[in-house]
Amino acid sequence: MKKFFKGFVYAFNGIAYAFRTQVNMRFHAFVGLLVVGAGFYFHITSTEWAIIAIAIGLVMSAELFNTAVESLTDLATKEIHPLAKTAKDCAAAAVLICAILAVILGGIIFIPYLVQLF
Repeated sequence: MKKFFKGFVYAFNGIAYAFRTQVNMRFHAFVGLLVVGAGFYFHITSTEWAIIAIAIGLVMSAELFNTAVESLTDLATKEIHPLAKTAKDCAAAAVLICAILAVILGGIIFIPYLVQLF
């Protein structure tokens, strides 16, 4: 059971590391908080909350995977290597795709509320 709980400590250490070292992680978290605030303001439905939660979790998870790939790549080689570049670029692309999806989902959810507001 001790190992089980130690796993949570490691996971929180990873999240803390990403927040300390990755500007994009802080940016995604800030935008996520803005979206949550908008959700409370517009009183979105439980289904919309679920979609927003999944989108935020997806982007934050992708950013953590990106950080892991970058760290492992830097550990593996200090040289500029085409495969290292490919690994980092693909990990960054995964974050970009998740972020674009999150923006699309946010638009689908919030544009009708914004139209009603104006």
